Order: sequence, then structure tokens, then C-alpha cells
Amino acid sequence: MEYLELFFKSIFMDNMVFATFLGMCSYLAVSKKVSTAVGLGAAVVFVLAITVPLNWLLDTYILKAHALVWLDGNLRTPELSAYYDYDLSFLSFILFIATIATMVQLVEIIVEKFSPSLYNSLGIFLPLIAVNCAILGGSLFMQSREIPTFGMATVYGIGSGIGWFLAIVAIAAIREKIRYSNVPAPLRGLGITFIITGLMAIGFMSFGGMLTGGSKKKAKKETKIVKIEKKTDAIQKKIAKNNEKVNQ
Repeated sequence: MEYLELFFKSIFMDNMVFATFLGMCSYLAVSKKVSTAVGLGAAVVFVLAITVPLNWLLDTYILKAHALVWLDGNLRTPELSAYYDYDLSFLSFILFIATIATMVQLVEIIVEKFSPSLYNSLGIFLPLIAVNCAILGGSLFMQSREIPTFGMATVYGIGSGIGWFLAIVAIAAIREKIRYSNVPAPLRGLGITFIITGLMAIGFMSFGGMLTGGSKKKAKKETKIVKIEKKTDAIQKKIAKNNEKVNQ
């Protein structure tokens, strides 16, 4: 259940574009055609799905405070490890970006080899995925939210990538239709695109109740159970007092 909740939350509630407005440069520049948007979106999904769990491993076993205690095998008693006081978290940005750049180079080689037309249409924006703030944001959000397991980090990376993919494909489909619409001259181009993006962000905010509603119901049930337990405890105490008086 936790995996499904994290997956849908990263797609809809914490969407990279509509919730945090990350990756807007390529989102606006490569969303003129659906085919190009699908290619770049798939590349972003692949890069996020690989880099977020890899960076989770780096953060958990190398960068965090006390993360290096595994080097001398003192996992059960980390306080006794010679590496207990080591904290390499200041290297997070450098190592995260290095991992992302490596994966982007791999994607670029694959796309150029198997789809030259898509490679030419993406142009400079394919290698620029390495500095796409949505890619780095996925790893930094994973680190700041302290995602506990490798599996959840993988789910979060895939979900974040799919969320960005849906956003760019949706705006590309709308922009293709807008070409044939009578848009006022001052709003043509990026103007109407920003307005539509804002409206879509408001629409995605409505998904917030998709998960929070269930948690509220659970909280209400838990409070009712606590109240019932308190009442039963009070009744048992009263019965015990009455029994003591009768025995006296």
C-alpha cells in the first residue's frame, strides 16, 4: 500500500511540473509536437528511474552521517566503528550530478543509435537533461524526505518521471490544437502556454484529496477506538471500586 501511495502521490500530488515547477525550460521548449514530447518524456522517465535509486544507495551507504560504518562491519554497534563520525553529505550535489550526467550520456548514445530522427528533433535539449532541475530535484527530494528503502526510492523515481512525462505530453497535445484556435495576439506562444500550465496545475491540485481523505477516515476511526478504550477503562475502574466496597 505504501508503494502505491508513493507512486500516485509522486505522479499527481507532487508532480514535478505542476506542484514544484521544475524542468520548465525543456517543458516549454520541446512541447510544440507530441512526438518530440513523448521522446523527451520517455528519456526523463528512464533517467529518473535509474538515478533516484542509485543516488539513494550513494546517500545511504556513503554520504549520510554515520553511513560508512559498514566498512569495518560494525552495523550492529555503529558507535564503535572508526568511521562513525564521518559525514560526507556536503558531496551530495557533486555525486548526484555525476550520476545523472552518466545516465544522460547513456540515453543520448541509445537514442542516437536507434532513433536518429528523434535525436535530431530533440537537439540540444537531450544532453541538457543532465542539468534539468527536475532530474536533480527527484534525487534531492528523495534525500530530504528520507525515503527509507531502495524499492520506495525506485518507485518514487519512476512516479516522478511519469508525472513529468504526463505534463509535457498534455501541454504538447494542447499546443498542437491551439495552432488552429483564435488566440489573441499578445497571448500567442508562451503567454497562452503559461496560462494553460497554471490552469493544469490547479487541476492537479484537486488530486490532493485522493490520498488525504483516506488518512482522515483512518484518523477518525483511531480516535473513536481510543475513546471507546478510555470508556471501558473507566467502567472497569468503577466496577473494581464497587467490588472493593462490597467486600469491605
